[in-house]
Amino acid sequence: MKAARFHEYGDPTVIRYETVPRAVPGPGEVLLRVAASSFNPTETALRSGLLRSILPVDLPYTLGWDVAGTVVEIGGGVHTLSVGDRVIGRLDGGGAAAEYVAAPADTLVPAPAAIPLANAAAMPVAGLTAWQAVFEHGRVTSGQRVLVNGAGGGVGGFVVQLARHAGAQVIATASPRSAAAVRRSGADQIIDYTATPVGDAVEEPVDIVLNLVAISPVEAAALVPLVRPDGVIVSVTTPIEPPPDVPLRAVHMVARNDVNHLGALVKLVDAGAVHLDIAASRPFADLAAVHDDAESGRTRGKIILMP
Repeated sequence: MKAARFHEYGDPTVIRYETVPRAVPGPGEVLLRVAASSFNPTETALRSGLLRSILPVDLPYTLGWDVAGTVVEIGGGVHTLSVGDRVIGRLDGGGAAAEYVAAPADTLVPAPAAIPLANAAAMPVAGLTAWQAVFEHGRVTSGQRVLVNGAGGGVGGFVVQLARHAGAQVIATASPRSAAAVRRSGADQIIDYTATPVGDAVEEPVDIVLNLVAISPVEAAALVPLVRPDGVIVSVTTPIEPPPDVPLRAVHMVARNDVNHLGALVKLVDAGAVHLDIAASRPFADLAAVHDDAESGRTRGKIILMP
């Protein structure tokens, strides 16, 4: 089979799309014929070696945390899936950027029926992050005002839609190239952060800030006054610590793999309550170019990667 992997840490040129032995499912696993994976910006940090102290991997390493595919072989002890099932999941060990991958059966859920299987690869990592930011940590409820900082990325599209689904009023920051997609996701107000400081555009305090982008300490501090007393700041990137005398609940979260959350998101997609914004579809052979584009700031939204 072919797989996109790297043998050493470095710039995007270390990624090779090469022939490797076909994956074999072990106990508790199934073999998937991969329909698609999707690109997550954190993988550039993994590939470059920036994460080696907190996320060590064995080299060579096959990229791809998101997977959408069809079960073609069942490993020992698996009774929940059958050959022919169409599934999606988050693979914490990577490996989805390949024609086949052996995946733990208990990390997979049935794929949405309402969208193409390949498109569903956009859901696991970004969707789980958004679900947990909105419902678990942000505890967004109807009538609240929510500021989504960084709504134009892959996670942001899900966050805006889920906050709106919860009944919140959503204020979103986005660049001009992402504004149309963010508007389609349901944002009530869009702030062009390239033209206006966020603090100047938020006219009255919000109940919740959901921060999805890496920001400087100065930018993090500027978000704190935008939240009403006893409000919430949730950040999936830079930790945001309000001063001790400011009554806010601040959460720095790392999304976890949760099939119940992913299954609930699938139901919303099938019901038409959440749509997927696929910015581009690229072959696995182009993965090095996708990494280069991401590091140069030339990507937005979710990029689907296919064999």
